[in-house]
Amino acid sequence: MSASDHHGMSTRAIHAERASDPHGCPHVPIYDTTTFVFPTTQALTDVSEGRRRGGLYTRYGMNPTLFALEDSLASLEHAPAALSFGSGMAAISALLLAHGRQGVVCLGEVYGGTLGFLTEQLPELGYATYRLLGDETERLEALLEEGVGLVYIETPSNPTLALTDIARLAELAHRHGALLAVDNTFATPINQQPLALGADIVVHSATKYLGGHSDLTAGAMMGPEALLAKVVPWRTNLGTAPSPQVASMLSRSLRTLAVRVAQHNASALAIAEAMHDHPRVRRVCYPGLPSHPGHALARAQMRGFGGMLTLDLDADGAGAARVAERLTLFLLAPSLGGVESLVTQPITTTHVDLSPDERARRGIGDGMLRLSVGLEDVDDLIADLRQALAE
Repeated sequence: MSASDHHGMSTRAIHAERASDPHGCPHVPIYDTTTFVFPTTQALTDVSEGRRRGGLYTRYGMNPTLFALEDSLASLEHAPAALSFGSGMAAISALLLAHGRQGVVCLGEVYGGTLGFLTEQLPELGYATYRLLGDETERLEALLEEGVGLVYIETPSNPTLALTDIARLAELAHRHGALLAVDNTFATPINQQPLALGADIVVHSATKYLGGHSDLTAGAMMGPEALLAKVVPWRTNLGTAPSPQVASMLSRSLRTLAVRVAQHNASALAIAEAMHDHPRVRRVCYPGLPSHPGHALARAQMRGFGGMLTLDLDADGAGAARVAERLTLFLLAPSLGGVESLVTQPITTTHVDLSPDERARRGIGDGMLRLSVGLEDVDDLIADLRQALAE
């Protein structure tokens, strides 16, 4: 059985993947096989032609372990369907390839890998792509009037934690016959439900909070079956479905997603408040603070403010790097969303490929440190930041 629509998020996360197992396993086991055997040709064609759901060939994503994972992913985002991928970029690139033929406009800040795919690979394939700042809505509307078919956003954004009004943007896109896709990695389905706000498709780097332990690489896409059906051939022929082993690990992690995110939220807010008036911090980028320009919007469209925050230090790039290197509990590493706290400098990692002028235009300063707040005791994390800033 699957979790009902009226159940809460933790119940969904634990029960949505449940399926009948002849040996009484409470979770779908790992079907560690590349192919599946059928008693008749008719049974095979019923599966291959979509009349019946069943295992066929794992590269196609047709494996019971993947199906169980996708049932959980769909339930968490209140989506009709979901697809799993071998990485977040596999999900994002498949989305853009499948639905970006009429042009893609990226509004606001997004992950650096997404920017690279938009500006380098897609144009090589003849796709028209446009990158706009978050407040360039007039330019966005002009592009939509010209027939651009896909609007892509990330909210909260990386690394400034800027917010985009999903409902307003969905209404604008739909008025012009376009789709809205949202990268919900930072927020997670626990804190934000883009589909309920009018978005058409949601993507995640499941490597981050959905996986939550820095031990797997995966991606996810959720939305209506008809829209995801156009993505399936790209996943199949590019070979980007996850392995059954990774799918099982991700299913395991989803069962604790709600409780983990609740702690990430609480600790990040406490750190943001503690750093807000620190003399070496120019500003704290965190939507849970009333000083954040998107705070009112965050309260309206989010249930929690997330575990990510960025400190804009009163320092140049070298000074910010020294602070990062003095931290002992915040580990100097890229990525985010794990149980351990991480620190990274956007100018050397996520946005290293942008020119200094372009970073400045987008509000990404040399003195910024992006923090992924883990599940350690929050007083210890605050003390670690204070000692690193005191030198």
